[in-house]
Amino acid sequence: MNKLNKILSLIILSSLTLTSCKKEDSKTNESKNSTEEVAVMDENAKMETANLSIEGMTCEIGCAKTIEDKLAHLDGVKEAKVDFEGKLATVSFDANKQNLESLKNTVEAVAGGDTYTVTDSKIITK
Repeated sequence: MNKLNKILSLIILSSLTLTSCKKEDSKTNESKNSTEEVAVMDENAKMETANLSIEGMTCEIGCAKTIEDKLAHLDGVKEAKVDFEGKLATVSFDANKQNLESLKNTVEAVAGGDTYTVTDSKIITK
């Protein structure tokens, strides 16, 4: 009986670990080329950098990396970095194409829209 309890506990723990990070539906993921796309910035770009505090991330690879990729592929975004430990996204973007609200909406829409919340957002450089 004790051995059965240990096995059941191990199965439950394994299941929780494997499902803690939601994966994006493969239908919604854009196909990626073997070479990275180089972002070409408009010479009239109005570059700004913003910080977004994000709640709801449970892992670095599945959660933080997915959010980072979604932000990085937005039109006008030069660079996006998500610090899992600090719960912070730093995004350099063209203010003519994106704004704090669009960045926030992108983060909160990842994984079906009910997992991540932007609790604070601010422009740190203009």
